[in-house]
Amino acid sequence: MRVIICGAGLVGYGIAERLSLEGIEVTVIDTNPALVQRVRETLDARGLHGHGSHPDVLAQAGAQDADMLIAVTQVDEVNMIACQVAHSIFEVPTRIARIRSQSYLNPEWNDLFTRDHLPIDVIISPEVEVGQLILQRLDHPGANEIVAFEDEKVVVIEVDVLEDCAVVDTPLRHLTDLFPNLQATVVAVRRDGELRVIHAHEHLIAGDQAIVAVARDQVNRVLGLFGRDEEPPSRIVIAGAGNIGRYVARHLEENDSGTTVRLIESRRETAQRAAEDLRRSIVVYGDVLQEDIMREVDIRDAHMFLGLTNDDETNILASVLASELGCRANIALVNQPQHQRFARRLAVDAFINPRAITVSKILRHVRRGRIRGVYTLANGAAELIEAEALETSTLVGQPLREFKFPEGVRIGAIIRGDRVIMPAGDVRVESGDFVIVFALAEHVRKVEQMFRVSIDFF
Repeated sequence: MRVIICGAGLVGYGIAERLSLEGIEVTVIDTNPALVQRVRETLDARGLHGHGSHPDVLAQAGAQDADMLIAVTQVDEVNMIACQVAHSIFEVPTRIARIRSQSYLNPEWNDLFTRDHLPIDVIISPEVEVGQLILQRLDHPGANEIVAFEDEKVVVIEVDVLEDCAVVDTPLRHLTDLFPNLQATVVAVRRDGELRVIHAHEHLIAGDQAIVAVARDQVNRVLGLFGRDEEPPSRIVIAGAGNIGRYVARHLEENDSGTTVRLIESRRETAQRAAEDLRRSIVVYGDVLQEDIMREVDIRDAHMFLGLTNDDETNILASVLASELGCRANIALVNQPQHQRFARRLAVDAFINPRAITVSKILRHVRRGRIRGVYTLANGAAELIEAEALETSTLVGQPLREFKFPEGVRIGAIIRGDRVIMPAGDVRVESGDFVIVFALAEHVRKVEQMFRVSIDFF
């Protein structure tokens, strides 16, 4: 498979890094020679200096033989034109574009992105993806992480295992006996810094972070078992009034739940725009790292602080300051993997990686087979995969206890129509089922083979 990526920034580099590790032939185009050189020196990928929307540059990148073009430059219009050129001149089969401006994404203009106009197969809007994930986190603040798939019948959460947790030191196979009708499966744990699969005969210990597949309507019940069933915050402070901050604030206003929102923004024009766009939220112009500004927004009485600026260090340090000044909980956007390692040590309760979210969404369209959803965990150490089981799948027909799963693979849940089925030993996967699978990175290809089809997905 051959993929061209236009844009070598954080998102483009992250996609190229992941795809090249999987043996996919990748060419990255960027106008910044330093970024192109970085690709050449650090990745098993080709770097090309030039404009990704120019036909001669795309031709040099091998667009005539490419299977996919992914346009993720900083400029929406460049991304759109790159897809148009890839379609009109080179007939690239699949075209993906990052579009950040919400004006283009207004449902009123849906016809814009059609084959007869701007032929873009998949639109990625990181701000919307991140904003939606933050709103889910606010609905379930006891979870460190929450992943929802397309049908929303099953979510996967990561939750801390505390010493007084009801499930500590209990073999996982006994949980359904202790808690009748529990629709949840612990598929993996982070233990001593290592992410690994956990099986039914094993048990959780204090200090673990458990990764649990759970039916959507039982999320609060499961969080309660872990002692983390917390009420959604009603007083929120947001650092950053850019696209993500405004998206979150606007949706909280629209929910009309009585939540009060205050935003802090260091850029005067951005603060002014947010103040004009939002109806009830209060926007304060100032530096979020200044203690007097934090006190001005009553951080002491806030239930949740969200660090949503474009700067990792600001988000992390502001979260620490908010905690020291009395805010109950915090979430920070953290793009750089090296920053995530120490974010937790500095009293950051949870962090969100926008790059990982974007890469996860694009991976869904790169995978072969009936893969409907992909979400990466721990900087690519593992994946959560939602796949459709067809008649050709090796998983279909036999009881799960008889299927030889790779050591690093665990079934989390099976979705059959409107039903959610937990993966007991006598359960059989049927054709048409959607299966939620946890897989360590080295076993992802084996999962793809489990759901393979006779003709390539492309």
